[in-house]
Amino acid sequence: METILSGTKSIVCIAPHKPTVLIGKRVSPARRKRPVDGTGAGHVEIAKNEVLAQVAAGAEVVDVDLDLSALEQVDLLPRIVETVQQVVEVPLSINTASPDALVAALKVYQGKPLVNAVSGAEHRLNRILPLVAEYGAAFIGLCLDEDGISHDPYRRLEIASNIVERAETVGIARENILIDCLISPVESNSQAALVTLETIRLVRTELGVNMTLDVSSIASELPHPTALHQAFLSAVIVEGVNAPRANAAQARQVILATDVFLGQDEQMMRYIRYYHFRRSGMRSMVDWELVG
Repeated sequence: METILSGTKSIVCIAPHKPTVLIGKRVSPARRKRPVDGTGAGHVEIAKNEVLAQVAAGAEVVDVDLDLSALEQVDLLPRIVETVQQVVEVPLSINTASPDALVAALKVYQGKPLVNAVSGAEHRLNRILPLVAEYGAAFIGLCLDEDGISHDPYRRLEIASNIVERAETVGIARENILIDCLISPVESNSQAALVTLETIRLVRTELGVNMTLDVSSIASELPHPTALHQAFLSAVIVEGVNAPRANAAQARQVILATDVFLGQDEQMMRYIRYYHFRRSGMRSMVDWELVG
């Protein structure tokens, strides 16, 4: 099962037999100061710099997310996609809850993007899946519906199965679906991580699709949450998440090390190259790949 994404020049393949693909995401959108200029240029510049930082840290796909109203996103999201694709070659994950903003972004996108995301709620399935099919994109399916996130892994599997089935009825092949089994914070539910791990096992066995997960959702209020994110990241990769979403600077080394243990880094060359990159003093993985 191979999920192919493409940017202006870069092609990424997500598959169980291949190395883990890192989808870089914003560190903390809510903490960003909101630009006050009325043209939106400030938002475009911030988004461009964040994408560049994620790619420099080793992200192979980058999530483009705007903390703005739906009306603002319709105008700014396509502008950001166009600007970002002028400076990076990697595929983008277009993250928006606004169908109109999604259409505007898909119209200008060069390549095959990832749409983030489609829940199991009827209104999202009915509105977003036809757009994904029309523009030939791949998408992330979230294991939640109108009732929210279930604490029962079998209920999450049921929602994932429905998303896959509905997608196939509108012509979206299974290989163009990434399932996000979701995670609730452990601060509110000490069993949350176990439920997610069990859901990942079920989805891998029953559906065979590729999977993603935003590992930063596991904890935010406990001391040193980065340590928890990194430990959980390694655990979910072992269980079958092969395209996690995380801050690339914090996740890259963990992913490469985990792939070594799983035998998915032939002769450990990806890990060795990253080690020499760190020793080189270069600030960008892109620069290192040009000379390494």
